[in-house]
Amino acid sequence: MDIMKGNFLNRDEVKVHYKYFLLIFSLLMIMIYSNHLVNKKIETVNQLKEQAEEYKSRNAYAQSRLIKVRMESELSKEMEGDSLMSLENHPHKLLIKVDSLENGDK
Repeated sequence: MDIMKGNFLNRDEVKVHYKYFLLIFSLLMIMIYSNHLVNKKIETVNQLKEQAEEYKSRNAYAQSRLIKVRMESELSKEMEGDSLMSLENHPHKLLIKVDSLENGDK
């Protein structure tokens, strides 16, 4: 019951060691605060890693588009050199269905 009421703090033996209790308390508070700061830094680093991955994927996409545009421009230069023109309408695919049972052959 003395522990719950805090009467053990008023004893003469404890009063001699108040400096140490305050030192331990202050060290604990510093440790808790530094842990809090470390957690914030970890969250910041994780967010920056996610952003870096997003930027890397954007860069890869932009590079692939650039390569495609370069290939198209080089192809068009070669076509002009051969006096060919590019198609404005792409060709359609024709499907021909052949019925093998038409003649009665198996």
